[in-house]
Amino acid sequence: MRILETARLALRRLTPADEAALRAILQDAETMYAYEGAFSDAEVQEWLERQLRRYETWGFGLWAVILRETGALIGQCGLTMQPWKDGEVLEVGYLFRRDCWRRGYAAEAARACRDYAFEVLGAQEVCAIIRDTNLPSQRVAVRCGMLPRDRWVKHYRGVEMPHIRFVIRQL
Repeated sequence: MRILETARLALRRLTPADEAALRAILQDAETMYAYEGAFSDAEVQEWLERQLRRYETWGFGLWAVILRETGALIGQCGLTMQPWKDGEVLEVGYLFRRDCWRRGYAAEAARACRDYAFEVLGAQEVCAIIRDTNLPSQRVAVRCGMLPRDRWVKHYRGVEMPHIRFVIRQL
């Protein structure tokens, strides 16, 4: 069941049948550099299970991004609640296969998710939390109308990772 559609993309819930397509993304070391490297099989399984739990808890999460022209799963994009400093924020996240970079897919999907947050969920603010070294993802956030708001150091896989929170507010 499609949740969102854009000119080139369709977004739907991930299913257990998507695990192999997720491995192509999450086990690519270059794609996952902002996460300190490729995921193991167990980490991919946990990632998928976390999305399925998010759907049950919130009704949203990271969704499969399908290229309408081919029907192939080329990435993930969606909305999640993320810890930020002393609270939680609504974040649009995106992660695509490396062979699909620099084609505008991330910005196209992220804009659709941003609009969904405002129009369907009634959100007042949407953000993107991006590692300070991840310049391509920062450019996607800016193309979605987000501006850098603040910084915070997250701890992941035993590494201190400075992050920037890009924010857009509903007008």
